[in-house]
Amino acid sequence: MQNMLLGFYTKGQTHVLGAAIPQPEPKAPSQLGDAVRVVLDLAGWAGTAAGVTGIMVTGIMMAVSVKRGEGSEHLSRLGMVLGGCILVATAGPVISFFFDESGQTQ
Repeated sequence: MQNMLLGFYTKGQTHVLGAAIPQPEPKAPSQLGDAVRVVLDLAGWAGTAAGVTGIMVTGIMMAVSVKRGEGSEHLSRLGMVLGGCILVATAGPVISFFFDESGQTQ
């Protein structure tokens, strides 16, 4: 039994009980890649729309506060919205910097 196990180990683990171990390509199927790309495009679009909406709402709130004579912390809210916009805008380029089209790390 030990010799048989040692034989499996020394063959580079290419055969287990006479059957070859499959070596799949490290690439997603094209249909899955297309579906994921569509979902990511929709998420990017939704993030951009949410950022624009957030900037508009913050601007409206700032205008209403100035008209009423109230001082409030709208500038910090605007900073958080703009930070979120920057994250959404740079997510795709940052990921594509680390991964190529096939999903392999560079």
